[in-house]
Amino acid sequence: MPTVEHQSEIEISAFTDSGYLESIDMTALLMEAYDLGDSINHSAEVADYLYWKAVVDQDADVQAVVKQFAKAREQFADCERFGRFHPDFHAAKDRVAAVQAQLESFDCVRKFKAAEHEVDTMLYEVSRIIADAVSESVKVPSNDPNPKGSGCGSGGSCGCGSGGCG
Repeated sequence: MPTVEHQSEIEISAFTDSGYLESIDMTALLMEAYDLGDSINHSAEVADYLYWKAVVDQDADVQAVVKQFAKAREQFADCERFGRFHPDFHAAKDRVAAVQAQLESFDCVRKFKAAEHEVDTMLYEVSRIIADAVSESVKVPSNDPNPKGSGCGSGGSCGCGSGGCG
């Protein structure tokens, strides 16, 4: 795989809207991507996210509950291997839910999750804009548990003809 120093030698051919073949300079494309990444890293959303992440990481009470949550999840994972037939399955599941509710009772955790969601939304929107600039059929991954689109992998129907969609 070429390094960044050797990227100037790599060119990708693409067709423009007018149908002409055009070369894309990968070095310039990478530089634009790094500039975009820097802009995102210097955004108010990322600053807010990093602030609340540091607050959560430094809060001893929160960290104690995080350890309880990790232990509860580990116990639930052991029970989950056997499914609902495990004698402790429901108790372990209830314990995870209780510790998660306790964790979310902290104001700093709620603000951290909100900031994390804002950054996730911003990254999705940037990805969507880039993908749409290439083609409206390009898929963009999202952390949304209830996707709104239709097509391959979103629970809707598409015209790809694979038979495995929707």
